[in-house]
Amino acid sequence: MPVRRPSPVPHGRTARRLEWVHLPPPVRSLVERRTGSPVVEARSQTAGFTPGFASVLVCADGSRHFVKAASAKAQRLFAQSYREEARKLGALPAGVPAPRLRWTEEAHDWVVLGIEHVEGRAPHRPWTDTDLAASLQMLAAANAALTPPPAGLLLDPLAADLADWPGHWDYARRTFVLPRGEETAALARRSAEVLTGDAVVHTDVRDDNILVRPDGTAVLCDWNWPVLGPPWLDSLWLLVGPRGDGLDVEAVLADHPTFAGVPADAVDVALALLTGYLLKSADDPVPPTSPWIREHQRWCGDVAWDWLCERRGWETGE
Repeated sequence: MPVRRPSPVPHGRTARRLEWVHLPPPVRSLVERRTGSPVVEARSQTAGFTPGFASVLVCADGSRHFVKAASAKAQRLFAQSYREEARKLGALPAGVPAPRLRWTEEAHDWVVLGIEHVEGRAPHRPWTDTDLAASLQMLAAANAALTPPPAGLLLDPLAADLADWPGHWDYARRTFVLPRGEETAALARRSAEVLTGDAVVHTDVRDDNILVRPDGTAVLCDWNWPVLGPPWLDSLWLLVGPRGDGLDVEAVLADHPTFAGVPADAVDVALALLTGYLLKSADDPVPPTSPWIREHQRWCGDVAWDWLCERRGWETGE
């Protein structure tokens, strides 16, 4: 069993988000027009690593709505991200375990999304076997519903979308004491040939993008940047968090149907690609709007590196 690596990140309290009172009055009026009732309570969702508005709104008629919003001027990148999320959510077919897009608006220089409110909680941290099983079942259901991918998604292949990721090992090898760095970089460079497929890969499956409902089933949120790749990749990258929290993820690889027939070498290529991205990104400047993102990336990078070294029989260098 892997040893739990305590995380420095305050899970569930990582985001610095706009609050309801910070939205311009015309935007608040727009939202209340779309919800059909005045907002009497706003519960900001403080998980994640972005500063855009993301709140569960409770209305006077008792209805609940999940609303996201970002300024197209002051938060241009996040507004574009919300546009992409709206496009992707709108193209998801029935059967995908994801919140449904209810409406979108672009007005007063703001991008606003109304999304189905899902009653649920994030997976527990440290991860539990039960929450991990629900999350893996969710991803299996998403794969089944998205194969073949709906034409409206218009997705790039993973190799094109993540083309610069293998190059992150150039930085990692210069910066960190990592034995077998050249071998790991060579693994990452094989991603274009190994990590191919026509499955929809979410690419951002982690605990703050998952909701576990009262019945124990899970849904996947934040469909901003999916690509086309192997159907097992989301499930593999999800295992980094549980591995760091002490769960036996090698047993999951051996037993779960998602990984049946997946070559061990392909798993290592995927871990090498992810590790290089995480270690390099963790060394980038800390954005004032996301004070915990670099800590999160460094923790995940260290966990992924340890896991890869264990699988390859290498010393970690720590």
